[in-house]
Formats: sequence, C-alpha cells, structure tokens
Amino acid sequence: MKILIINPNSDPGMTATIEQAARGYAGDDFSVACLPTPGAPVFIDSYGDEMLAAPGMAELVRSHENQVDGFVVACMDDPNLDAIKEMTARPVVGIAEAAMKVASMIGHRFSIIGTSRAGVANHELLARKYHLQDALASVRYPPDSAATLEDEEQFLLAAQRAVDEDLAEVIVLGCAGLADMARRLAIRLGVPVLDGVVCGVMLAAGMVRAGIATSKAGRYKPR
Repeated sequence: MKILIINPNSDPGMTATIEQAARGYAGDDFSVACLPTPGAPVFIDSYGDEMLAAPGMAELVRSHENQVDGFVVACMDDPNLDAIKEMTARPVVGIAEAAMKVASMIGHRFSIIGTSRAGVANHELLARKYHLQDALASVRYPPDSAATLEDEEQFLLAAQRAVDEDLAEVIVLGCAGLADMARRLAIRLGVPVLDGVVCGVMLAAGMVRAGIATSKAGRYKPR
C-alpha cells in the first residue's frame, strides 16, 4: 500500500516535516510520500492561496492516481478537499477533518492550537462544517506576550491555557508544519495532542485496507 500526501503549498521544508511525521507512523507497514504542490504559494493563508493551489493539487492527483492507493491533503484548512474527493476513486482524507473527528472520539471537547489569530475563523467554520462545533472548546494561538519564547514553548503556553481555562481534553495542532511537536507536547500537557498528518494517514490507510472510499451517490459526482 502507498499513500500520497499532498502538501498544498510549495514549501520544501514543510513538505519534509510532513513526510517525516507520516513515515514515523507508517513504519514498515506501508509506504508514504509527500509532494509539494507545483505552482502553489509557499503558505496557504487565504482563499486566494487555495485557488492558486488548486490546479497543481489536481495535477498531482491525476498523475499519481494509478500509482497510489489513497491521498491525504496535508493542510489544516483542508483546501480544495471536496474537489479532490470528487475527482478520484481513491480514498481521500483531509488532515483537519481527520484530526477533529479523531479528537471528538477520544475526549469530551478539543481545542485547536493555530499559528495566528488569522486562522481562528477558518478553524471554527471547519468544525461547524464537520458537525463538531459542540465538541470544539476553543481555537487558540500563541499570545503576543510569548513572542520571545522558543516556538514550541509558545504553542505549549497556548495549549496549556486551552486545557486549564477552556477545559479541553484533547489538543489538535492547527498546522501541518507543527507535526514534529505532537508527542513532546502530549507528554508535557498530560493530554492527547493530535497531529493532523498522522490522523490523516491513519484514516486513509484504514480506508484502503477496508476497501472503502468516498461515496459518489449524491454530494460528490462520479467521474
């Protein structure tokens, strides 16, 4: 089995971080690879960025569909996810949807820890789209007062406040580029910390093994 992870942006550093996290989960059980999106911005930060990424993401699916068993879209905005689900017969998983749904299964409420205030609305809207708004305790990000701290310490501070003040029982990391922090933060916080990349690969691999994929009976149209 081979899972292709699509990094919707074109940043090679983030692509490497995503692939490393995925390989850490897959081990020797199956193959994973992550590719950046040709022609995409270096960061997906707006609806305009999502539009710019769409052609390259579609091309990655078309050119690899006969070579892989499933796809993961590795951005916590789940950009162009519905279009990708519709265009392929392979299982497709977005990491935001995967992480939120897994979080709702292992705790009463979860908080998303994003990178900045700009992403709060999108995370809240996605939780509502996935019918998880009642399970979302909060969306937090490192405060300006923590700017002098190391990156991981900033996210730890935001996550600790989510646990202490918002009563979050699970933390979801709000960016694929934070994947390497999940295990260390979980140990320090004492609650599960979910990396969307691992959640996405986990669900995609499970779908492949079960022989299931996106229904094309209504919302998504067959090719």
